[in-house]
Amino acid sequence: MHAEIAELLLSLFVIIITAKLFGELAQRLGQSPVVGELLGGIIIGASVLGLVRETEILHDLAQLGAILLLFEVGVSSNLFDFLKVGIWAFLVAAAGVVLPFALGYLVCQFLGLDSIHSIFVGATLTATSVGITARVFSDLNRCHTKEAKIVLGAAVIDDVIGLVILAAVTKLVISGTVSLINIEYITAAAVLFLASSLAIGALLAPHLIRLLKTMQVRGMLIAVSFSFCMLLSFFADRIGLAPIVGAFAAGLILSVTESKTHLEEQLKPVSDIFVPIFFVLMGSLVNIRLFNPFVAANQPVLAIAAALLMVAVAGKILSGYTVFQKGINKLVIGAGMVPRGEVGLIFAGIGLTKGIINAQLFSSLVIVVMATTFITPFLLKGLLKKSPAP
Repeated sequence: MHAEIAELLLSLFVIIITAKLFGELAQRLGQSPVVGELLGGIIIGASVLGLVRETEILHDLAQLGAILLLFEVGVSSNLFDFLKVGIWAFLVAAAGVVLPFALGYLVCQFLGLDSIHSIFVGATLTATSVGITARVFSDLNRCHTKEAKIVLGAAVIDDVIGLVILAAVTKLVISGTVSLINIEYITAAAVLFLASSLAIGALLAPHLIRLLKTMQVRGMLIAVSFSFCMLLSFFADRIGLAPIVGAFAAGLILSVTESKTHLEEQLKPVSDIFVPIFFVLMGSLVNIRLFNPFVAANQPVLAIAAALLMVAVAGKILSGYTVFQKGINKLVIGAGMVPRGEVGLIFAGIGLTKGIINAQLFSSLVIVVMATTFITPFLLKGLLKKSPAP
């Protein structure tokens, strides 16, 4: 057996067992299992026990887990319900981009950073990672609430806006100019992909499902549905969107078919294996040594991170208050937009590799990203427990 395969098999054993044990512990303590998975990831990660290291194949399996999570959330939702909250989702997404960007820029200017660094940091703070929020809503069986639909819809729109911002800021920093044609192309491609995939898919999916029901091969429904999810995820990635956007769109399309309930049941065992890999691996990337204030080198990093964390949370929380509809918990919506997760890490990583930010500022952004990722499950669950169940 090749050493790489042996390491992969052992890593998967450690990751999955860690996810289930720590997820069980978190649930017994009244928290979402995702909290346990993230904490378990920290413990087996490089900064503590060093039992697991991120390899290319583990990274790919983790991304597959994130894709399956959003696909499952999409299937358990309803396409037409999402269309009804579209205007609110757009307003939340727009505010969730503008406010963190402006606040992040102003804080960086106050701390003495130059305009280029301030612009990039502000852009990084606009990101929203829907994975954490979707998991908490799913764990609490709240995916059918209006708040969940607005947050998930806003996160998809946020990804489109974030894609444009990332392209524009990177181009501005590297060349000093921004191509409006390029921005218009990216925006048009993203909007066209989402609109056409939802429209065409909603028309064709019911006929495809009826055809599948006439076939006798075992697992035909889950296999074809999974393949459809992979196809839309691929197309989303090709045009520069996160693959999870394509997965979510695929789930929404299949949510209006007559096999929705059957598909939900068949998806659960697959998701139970792959989704925790994503969260455990995210936790394993956290370097807890950065949080030690007694190390002199960490103090300026932590000071910048603390300031940015406050505006990162405040900017997203305030975005929830753009929803004026009665009976909607605006604080839940704002809290749902808080986590930056892998999206924020991608932004920060691009800044470091392209020389836009230095290692110190990168470390501060990583702390902000991970802190928002960890506090959201606690914050969101506390708020949802106070709200009446649907």
